[in-house]
Amino acid sequence: MKVKKYRAASMPEAMKLIRSELGNEAIILNSRVIQTGGFLGLFKKNSIEVIAALDAMPGEQNKPAIKEKQKPVETLAPPTKTPIKKSADNQNALLSEDLQKELTELKALLKNVKLESNEGIPLPDPIQDTKRWLTNQGIDQELMDSLMKASIELWYTNGGEMSRDEVRKWARDYLIKQINHLPFGGISFAKKYILVVGPTGVGKTTTLAKVAADCILKYKKKVAFITTDTYRIAAIEQLKTYANILNVPIEVCYNLEDFQKAAQIFSDYDLVFIDTAGRNFRNRKYVEDLNQIIDFQKDIETFLVLSLTSKQIDMEEIYQQFSLITIDKMIFSKADETSTFGSLFNMIYKKEKAVAYITNGQNVPDDFITATPENVVNRIIGVD
Repeated sequence: MKVKKYRAASMPEAMKLIRSELGNEAIILNSRVIQTGGFLGLFKKNSIEVIAALDAMPGEQNKPAIKEKQKPVETLAPPTKTPIKKSADNQNALLSEDLQKELTELKALLKNVKLESNEGIPLPDPIQDTKRWLTNQGIDQELMDSLMKASIELWYTNGGEMSRDEVRKWARDYLIKQINHLPFGGISFAKKYILVVGPTGVGKTTTLAKVAADCILKYKKKVAFITTDTYRIAAIEQLKTYANILNVPIEVCYNLEDFQKAAQIFSDYDLVFIDTAGRNFRNRKYVEDLNQIIDFQKDIETFLVLSLTSKQIDMEEIYQQFSLITIDKMIFSKADETSTFGSLFNMIYKKEKAVAYITNGQNVPDDFITATPENVVNRIIGVD
């Protein structure tokens, strides 16, 4: 096996050197960033050091790589009268052959390497900066690996001429593309009953009041409240307070019969918001009890409220428990109480479920926004 070390200003230049000396069968053993030049420890430049090898055939160890076949010298043969015709497509293919070959080799190199700063292909500083930012935000590793491989391919395709802001904005577009197909946005107004569920302490009742107020003030809808949270007197009183402020009626339901009576009372209303008890999400029986109180035969749109201050593993367990009923969209609360939003994106991406609203405070009817792929990713990526 012939092994040789190469140094170049960039990975594409190193690849050209390797192909010219070892041929296209060479393999990359290792690569890293090194600093060269400088004076008294200053003004050093980054270079790429690549170790490549060629597993030569027996008897060919001392043979140099064949660069190009030499054409025979034609001194006596007369030129042919019939010119060789090449189509435009063939000419374009020949012109782009080197570029395509280089991209193919780069993709093959990226396929199985671990993209770290100290092993495999070194990440350029702007990409490393973006990776560090997203890691601190809590983006899942599988998605991170995919993003980094796409980023470094883009980097070398563009000749390594991308700033930190350009890489960050490209990463933003990449993340948006992963979730852009989902139906983000608030309530659809296609169904009359708006059911809000979730564990204790996530702010379900306050969130319900915010969305109801928005429907009344912005969309001029006739709204009513139903609460099935009969476990805490304070919860009933809280919703009654909001009902008085918004001047809407409220019914307390202890069982399915009460719910059906309330539905009859509110038959001529545009929207009926249903508040539910917040209890230990690990108790599967709590979710099953909802079927004993709420008539799911009605036209119901269901929103699962999750707190951004929760751990992602808890969010996933909550989601799994509530998947006993149909979840149409998620609502994320307490955005004002955290600075990391990776779990927000991870839940959307992994569950293939859109977000309706993000809340960021206690004020009713303010302190909430209608979610979009753009404002979700902007919170994560740190760009406008």
